[in-house]
Amino acid sequence: MARNFDLTALRSFVAVADSGGVTKAAGHLNLTQSAVSMQLKRLEEALNVKLLDRANRAVTPTAEGEQLLSYARRMLSLNDEVWGRLTAREFEGEIKLGVPHDIIYPYIPPILRSFAQEFPRMQIKLISAPTTELRDMFGRGACDMILTTEDQPGPGGEVLVQLPLVWLGAEGGQAWKQRPLPVAFCTRCIFRKGVLRILDEAQFEWEMVVDSDLDNAVEAVVSADLAVHAAVAGFSPHQAAPIPDQSALPDPGHTQIILYAQPNKDVVHDGLSKMIRQTYAAAAEQGSQARRKSPALTA
Repeated sequence: MARNFDLTALRSFVAVADSGGVTKAAGHLNLTQSAVSMQLKRLEEALNVKLLDRANRAVTPTAEGEQLLSYARRMLSLNDEVWGRLTAREFEGEIKLGVPHDIIYPYIPPILRSFAQEFPRMQIKLISAPTTELRDMFGRGACDMILTTEDQPGPGGEVLVQLPLVWLGAEGGQAWKQRPLPVAFCTRCIFRKGVLRILDEAQFEWEMVVDSDLDNAVEAVVSADLAVHAAVAGFSPHQAAPIPDQSALPDPGHTQIILYAQPNKDVVHDGLSKMIRQTYAAAAEQGSQARRKSPALTA
């Protein structure tokens, strides 16, 4: 006789595995802890296997749980895609999201994918521009929602996560050893002024080796090992890598990723902002866990 999985229980299982605990999973799912625990218990009893290891502080999947997790993700993804296509017809139109070039990866693509699955008839337009330009566009109503990198939020801004800046150079490069220090920032980079001030205060001689409004010009000279650059930790461009700690370069500081959303209360805008918040909350938690395990890490 055919047996059927309970998709609600599978969703709870995936949420617990991803968040590392029943409490956080219950919050993400808008369920009580007891409801999530009961769903997990029924799932384990139905399969007659132990899916989660609860011995440590963080709940982790067992070997059988890891195997189920792979299937569960695919089943839920297909379920959500079908459900969205058949039930979200009333949501049509376009939503404009602005994001600086240097923080598009790795988090924006999965957000866009989830949005497309939940609202298949909505068009999402991604606008990539420096923070200052995005703030101006948002103020004029040219963007529905923007993410920025700033020291402090402006009016209406919501801080999602604070992240350190790190020095980047070519993979295996030597540019960081040169004096004066060759640096590369595009003219509109939000970090340029602050990082150069830090170098001056540390009495570090430097010279700017690129004169461009474009981020890809900076990436080109950095990847060619002609200069170094400071960027948000975890968002290294292709062919660039964090510079070794022994470089003795001064700490470039930190930044905050901030969300601005127009006062639109419809389901589509709320859905996108919720996806963004959840993604960066998970990123912040992962970063916190990494720092607890390896205090010496700077990223």
